[in-house]
Amino acid sequence: MTTATTRTPSTPSTPSGATGATAHVAARLRARRRAQDLRTVRVTAVLTVLLLGGMAASVLLGGVGSVDLSDVLPAALGLRTGLADYLIFQLRMPRTLSAVLAGALFGLAGALYQRIVRNPLATPDIVGISAGAGAGAATVLLLAPAATAGVGTPAAAIAGSFVMVAVVYALSWRRGIDTYRLVLVGIGLSGVCAAYTNYLFTLADESSVAVATRWLIGSTSAADWDGVTTLALGLAVCLFGTGLVHRPLADMALGDQLATGLGTKVAPARVAVLLLGAGAAALATSVVGPVGFVSLVSGPIAQRLVGGDRAVAVAPLVGAVVVIGSDVLAQNAPLISPVPTGVLTALLGAPYFVWLILRRRQGAVS
Repeated sequence: MTTATTRTPSTPSTPSGATGATAHVAARLRARRRAQDLRTVRVTAVLTVLLLGGMAASVLLGGVGSVDLSDVLPAALGLRTGLADYLIFQLRMPRTLSAVLAGALFGLAGALYQRIVRNPLATPDIVGISAGAGAGAATVLLLAPAATAGVGTPAAAIAGSFVMVAVVYALSWRRGIDTYRLVLVGIGLSGVCAAYTNYLFTLADESSVAVATRWLIGSTSAADWDGVTTLALGLAVCLFGTGLVHRPLADMALGDQLATGLGTKVAPARVAVLLLGAGAAALATSVVGPVGFVSLVSGPIAQRLVGGDRAVAVAPLVGAVVVIGSDVLAQNAPLISPVPTGVLTALLGAPYFVWLILRRRQGAVS
């Protein structure tokens, strides 16, 4: 007689292995985040040193006349009078700070647009936002020079950029934002704004045309403390706004569907980021003119340095370094100086723009 063996049901394995694997993955993620944080700190420190060096070069190069070197720093802080005050505090410091602050605004605007549209070509100067800001500011500069005092020029630039955002967004919509269509529409509307600005030149007097021509190229030569104040306040507001949209930006980087699943209202968030970037570009444009290609290069440089998640935070610093470095070279480089800052940034940025287009075309073909 055979005895039936009773088979006890197998008990599920203890989760110790899964727990260990989860802990290992969590530890790796923490180590990776610490490494990224350390890299960000190092990159920020290097960029800060470069920025301070560029600012010092901007103030000192070209000679300081009969001003003693020991008086340069006090004069830069507004603690001297006479020649030192005029040369350092009234002329060179506004130019230096305008270059730094405008570069930071351009860099922030470009990184926001590239992040939200997920296209390295979609920056305010490429998709027509800077052209709209320039057209608005040129309207005031050429037709109502008296209104340029105070907030006249910045207000006109912001209004022009917001109008351009609305038009580009509307014409690019095809059951959602078509990024390729957005770039093409923006380039086309940039041409419309250029034609409009050229028409304004036929209506203005010679003195207004001379001022507007240099401004449209992009230059810090006419910077003053009023412009510095405008840029500083604008940068503070834009950085605060960027902090408010940090979470939606991170969610939308994963894709619209996943961002919606995480609770992000994608359409309002996208419009808010587009307006924020447009405002940043418009404020910088209103003071120093449409300095080209800074928005285009700052975001990708920041992304290569610190990675995509932190690029928006580092891009303003990159933009500031690019503009102050370009301004120093534009005023002191042999054979070419002095030239407007926008000329040099265009010479440096245009080849990068062509390379981006060719790379994307090769990717589409392959």
